[in-house]
Amino acid sequence: MVSRTTWLLGALALAGTGAGCGSFQDPNIVLDLRVLAIDSSPPDQVVDIDLTAPPDPQAVTSQLVPVTMCALVADPGLDRQLAWSVAMCPFGDAASGERCDEDPDNTYAVASGVVDDPDTTVPAPPLCWTINPDASLLNLLLDIAEGDDLHGVGGIDVDVVLRIGGIEADRSLDQYASRTLRVLPRIPAALMPNHNPTIDHVDTTPTGVDGAPVVPLALGRCIEDPAPIEVPPGTKLRLTPVEPPGAREVYVAPTLDGKSQTFTESLTYQWIASAGSLSRGKTGGPHDLSGNPAPLFTDFKAPASKDLDGPTNISLWIIQRDERLGLTWYESCLHVTPAAP
Repeated sequence: MVSRTTWLLGALALAGTGAGCGSFQDPNIVLDLRVLAIDSSPPDQVVDIDLTAPPDPQAVTSQLVPVTMCALVADPGLDRQLAWSVAMCPFGDAASGERCDEDPDNTYAVASGVVDDPDTTVPAPPLCWTINPDASLLNLLLDIAEGDDLHGVGGIDVDVVLRIGGIEADRSLDQYASRTLRVLPRIPAALMPNHNPTIDHVDTTPTGVDGAPVVPLALGRCIEDPAPIEVPPGTKLRLTPVEPPGAREVYVAPTLDGKSQTFTESLTYQWIASAGSLSRGKTGGPHDLSGNPAPLFTDFKAPASKDLDGPTNISLWIIQRDERLGLTWYESCLHVTPAAP
């Protein structure tokens, strides 16, 4: 049987292309500390409310469940521990670049800690926290609803802000990322909570090679994959996510006329790598004006031999999102060996 490494080396050797050049850093390539994604389980919550009676905060919070969030963080430039903290607050003023956690009167600390290096530690160190339906969350929900013209009937969004940086680094260099905690009233009555999306697998196909076999991409971090797929320098590999049946949920949403409408989710994919380049950093989304589905694939181009110091593992991150805060991420690894001089 031909291994997944062998078939790809042979096929890609036929499709080698010259390396391009550019003067700007590719935003889809991670070179230093970056928060790539934050997932949430559950992605939102739906509560039953009585529109004919005065609001009952306790009746709402009694229906809430704890929310666990986890961050996907990359820090390829350094081998170090990272200090992190999480706070929740109303949304800041996006137009002015203000973060919500800059207002101490409306900010509630959630968790903090230190995590080992996310790229080199085995097993992968989790960077997770849980938001419980306690007094802090209740106060924040009430504050947001009070300032809302609809008093929360259209839903309440809480901003959850992660701050992270090297444990011994200048804290002014810390990175920030946010995630929305959403609470929705069950309007219309058929409204159901969202679920995080999934993929079945990712197909890999060398471009420019007729009849090349399609092989699933192995998922897992580079440090835990002893035999990642080999990609010769300067060649392209098409990456296509394959969704399982039912991956795109059907859901209902209220309309301005007081009725409801049924929709089918559109899914998007964000593609990020630690080296090389990607033809598109974001794929998927809604159908175009002609009704054609949005393409899901992207093409990864391996670095040229001249850009490599030696055999190199390249981390690949795939972040799948739906349009209702659902998010799931996947990690993989590719290996590039420079051509002999």
